[in-house]
Amino acid sequence: MRLPITSLVAACCALASCARATSPPPPHTFAELARASLSQIDGRLVVAGLEADVQVLRDEWGVPHIYAQDMDDLFFAQGFVVAQDRLWQMEIWRRTGEGRVSELVGPAGLPHDRLVRLLMFRGPVDEAEWASYHPEGKRIFTAYAAGINAFIASAGDNLPVEFKLTGTRPEPWTPEQLLLRARVNDSIADARAELTLARSVATLGLAEANRRAPTDVGDTLAVPEGLDVSVVTDEAIKALDGDMYGELPRPEILPRYRDWPGATASVDRGVPELSPGSNNWAISGRRTGTGVAIMVDDPHRQVTNPPHRYLLHLNAPGWTVAGATEAGLPGVIRGHNGRVAWGRTFTETDLADVYIETVNPANPNEVMFNGKWEPLRVITEEIAVRGAPSQRVELKFSRHGPIFHEDRERRVAYALRSQLQERGTAEYLGGLRLDQATSAKDCLDAANYMPMPPTNLVCADADGNIAFRIAVFAPTRKGWTGRLPVPGTGTYEWGPERRTDLPAEYNPERGYITTANNNTHPRDFRPPYAYYPAGGRYRRHERIVQMIEAAKSFTTDDMMRMLRDSYNSEAAEDQPLFRGWTSSDAAVERARAMVAGWDAVMDRGSAAAALYMSWRRTADLGAARKGSREAVADGLRRAIESLAASQGADWAGWRWGRMNQSEFPHPLVGAYDLPPIERQGGAGTVNAIGSVYRLVTNFRDPDQSMVTIGPGNSGQPGSPFYDNLHELWGRNEFFPLLFTRAAVEAKAQHRLTLSPR
Repeated sequence: MRLPITSLVAACCALASCARATSPPPPHTFAELARASLSQIDGRLVVAGLEADVQVLRDEWGVPHIYAQDMDDLFFAQGFVVAQDRLWQMEIWRRTGEGRVSELVGPAGLPHDRLVRLLMFRGPVDEAEWASYHPEGKRIFTAYAAGINAFIASAGDNLPVEFKLTGTRPEPWTPEQLLLRARVNDSIADARAELTLARSVATLGLAEANRRAPTDVGDTLAVPEGLDVSVVTDEAIKALDGDMYGELPRPEILPRYRDWPGATASVDRGVPELSPGSNNWAISGRRTGTGVAIMVDDPHRQVTNPPHRYLLHLNAPGWTVAGATEAGLPGVIRGHNGRVAWGRTFTETDLADVYIETVNPANPNEVMFNGKWEPLRVITEEIAVRGAPSQRVELKFSRHGPIFHEDRERRVAYALRSQLQERGTAEYLGGLRLDQATSAKDCLDAANYMPMPPTNLVCADADGNIAFRIAVFAPTRKGWTGRLPVPGTGTYEWGPERRTDLPAEYNPERGYITTANNNTHPRDFRPPYAYYPAGGRYRRHERIVQMIEAAKSFTTDDMMRMLRDSYNSEAAEDQPLFRGWTSSDAAVERARAMVAGWDAVMDRGSAAAALYMSWRRTADLGAARKGSREAVADGLRRAIESLAASQGADWAGWRWGRMNQSEFPHPLVGAYDLPPIERQGGAGTVNAIGSVYRLVTNFRDPDQSMVTIGPGNSGQPGSPFYDNLHELWGRNEFFPLLFTRAAVEAKAQHRLTLSPR
């Protein structure tokens, strides 16, 4: 049984009257420090705030199964348990969402903090806000925050190791902090797109700008009445910079740890998830061997340590659900409840608009609206900065949103209206309603409460039904499209949020539903809720459909095989370029033959896959694909040189996995890094590099719903569950997400009872 240091000392005192008790020696290595900082996951803990005992059973894979006697204790315990495993990750999430990164990293965090403070949701957090996520939203969030605080209090000075390394103490959590908006980048991207298109119209003209940026729905670009595109400057676009797109600086560790071996923080040189998309699909009971539907969820995010997702299983009267959440989010945001399963992929929506406000020449804090000057709201905040004086920032807001740029010369100000300031748009939390869904049809209604992130929601139920619904934040725009900025003078105002008219399907005749960030916006759907670039290829979706159409019946094993699919359709289409000719250059001919005879599968041990991808990165693709064999051969010469330089002169040592590698640096010190893993797939295949969590449901035997996550469910170095799934995940292997109490008891390795004080 693992006990915190304080409990061990207390035990010594009780046995020997403290006569010979001595404090354990202070840690001298990062490994010792990590072991001394581990949370208690066995035995009994008495904590204030519970009404009755709660059982927490961690299985051999590190998934906590929480059994409570009522809803309040359930979410209290969830907050406690997730904090045990991921408190540092939760702390970073909270400080990032509140614009408080500078408190940890110093002045380097100021650009981020200024922009987040400006764009963040500022309420009201009232009953309507709570209930938008779940009818019992306030109770759920209050209990969850109380559970986090109970863990912090019970840990005392023995917090997770990252807090010791940085000298950081977490403040108590509030329920309101669980509602932080996460999609700041999406709103910024929409604003940048509008401003950039306006600059293009100003410099190229309307017709040419539209020709260079065609949309899939083929609408005709029109300048909103009253908008002077010539006023839009590069400075207005740059005003949305704030290190939102890059990795934030790391906090420094305390001086006393800087000389320990392994103190240097590692740099993640692993392959990035360049297409941050996802896969999901549902197979109707008519096309499975059991008569019940199968749902597959495969969300893609950047590979990190700890992982973005967190697996758990919640049980209380009215709540039985298993799957994944994220640090700081109560409930299960994607998973199944024994009756219904759901998965999500990202979809496009236009969720922000830039309003160009006309500023009063006599008062820079007044703007025109409906023919009258009205005041801006101005607030001042202090940003605490580690190692430097705090910074005061003045933030201004029009009725349309935060002012992110003021152009005094042209007497205009730029306001951003977006989902960030709207009710019910905290990330994923609307999924709480799906935790209690009873049928796939419930998904169609629950989607109304799940506007963020914008998703293709796919559901399946134990009766064999499947459903699809677009779940997005989509304001009504009457008489304008949202592709360009609009004047803030009152003509272009948002109407109600669109909900009931968004695309949906229920039990389609084809017997399956699948999405993979493909364009799910019907071409004849008006008015558009999203604008996709014209002519896009969605190869992952094409491949999934191809595999489904090739069979009549499916099992869960088939689903896992499909998830492992590493076939590169683009490579297969390029292979004719390497056939029907030979080269007099022996090395080029050897490489040509390898690529020509390859099966187009991105196997991590494949030299041909490595050659093809190196060729693709170095060749003149335009000329090669137009039939220039010289361009193909020249690209092969360059690919050979590139691989010889990076992987050695011996071709036998060349393999795709060395180019397609995931790394797992610890957020603070290299001593806690995990070994890199060479990966299958990637490069646009179904088996994406960012597949950090996957679920295949099995309603016939819920204990055989299969899942994978890596590198481990715990974020605490030294925990048995910090890296236990590392190799399993790297090999694309799955394990059962246990659901029945009997199965959980049989596989339980750690048992913790949380008892009320």
